[in-house]
Amino acid sequence: MNIINITHTEAFNNITKLLARFALAALFILTGLSKVEFYDATAQYMATMGVPGILLPLVIALEVIGGAMVVLGLLTRLTALAFAIFSIVSALLFHFDLGEQTQFLMFYKNIAIAGGFLALAASGAGKYSLDQLLLKDRS
Repeated sequence: MNIINITHTEAFNNITKLLARFALAALFILTGLSKVEFYDATAQYMATMGVPGILLPLVIALEVIGGAMVVLGLLTRLTALAFAIFSIVSALLFHFDLGEQTQFLMFYKNIAIAGGFLALAASGAGKYSLDQLLLKDRS
């Protein structure tokens, strides 16, 4: 069996969906926990960007709880869509200074992450997920 045939198997698809879920969620779980640790500084940074600090608990909940849901494959399509929107909004609010190289890279990193979440929303969590177990989402 050659490599092209392997990539067209159900096992390959399910394993790559699992790895994609872990990779995408890890970033958000870690940054959500970091926002808890540095709560005041994060709220202050949000305020300097014109975003009310009162939204910080919602951001932390999305990142940590939503990240865990993606890892577990629970309501994956809906959660992935929420993360895609969140990533685009974050890019626009916090990284839209495209003339500055770091912000340019951060902006497009967020857009790329949104693309990964949109692909996950379209394809579903796969066999190794609570969606498959509980919702019978056979994606």
